[in-house]
Amino acid sequence: MAAPKPPATTPSQTVGPFYALPGGILWDGGQEAVAAEHPGAFVLHGRLTDGNGDPIPDGVVEIWQADERGRFDHPDDPRPESSSWQGFGRCPTDADGGFWFRTVKPGPLPTPDGATEAPHLDVTVLARGMLNRVVTRVYFPDEEQANAADPVLSAVDAARRGTLVAAADDRGYRFDIRIQGDGETVFFAV
Repeated sequence: MAAPKPPATTPSQTVGPFYALPGGILWDGGQEAVAAEHPGAFVLHGRLTDGNGDPIPDGVVEIWQADERGRFDHPDDPRPESSSWQGFGRCPTDADGGFWFRTVKPGPLPTPDGATEAPHLDVTVLARGMLNRVVTRVYFPDEEQANAADPVLSAVDAARRGTLVAAADDRGYRFDIRIQGDGETVFFAV
């Protein structure tokens, strides 16, 4: 009688890097929410790093956002003029932890209590060794007044708010994400 075969090896229970396999969550052109010729299109780029500042070469960064008018294509958006624009992108990081997206600046968003959120992009990060995704936001440096009034950004410790504001540069906007350690990006429990 032959000895039973051991069970097949299974991946550890982390959120990555299995998304790169065929049939995974990535698709060609996933980082282009809009075409280059779309009015107002810009590139958001950055680097995903760990607590030591080393690049995370096999992560995934995902964005979702409202359109230029602050509208979502979602049944929970109660405004009658909802958008047909998806406002979603997904980009694998490269060997240096780099990622990029082509998108547009969203409009301000109403809150349930009648306040307004500053234009921002919502961001999810998936990477090897993480048991859960992390979620953050990207705010724009040229929206100082809106940023100062934003209820979410205002709730963040003033010394850490800078980790949520992109920097304008020659490519568009730069937003680096540090998973932990000194200068860790602020992440939100959702």
